[in-house]
Amino acid sequence: MADKDITTVKLNKKTKDRVDKLRVHKRETYDEILQSLLDILNLCRISPEKAQHRLLRMEKMAKSLKLKDY
Repeated sequence: MADKDITTVKLNKKTKDRVDKLRVHKRETYDEILQSLLDILNLCRISPEKAQHRLLRMEKMAKSLKLKDY
């Protein structure tokens, strides 16, 4: 990705902490987290059931990866 494609976004610390909790794995970038959230929000418009399924799958993956980190 070229530097001209990168931007800075200011977040409140509370918001940053909330986004950090959404990480599926340690090295996941904020861009990856936000892309996932946007995908799920767009999916909610089309199929709320599929969006819920994807969220549950992400949560299971995050839990299993966090257990391996310890």
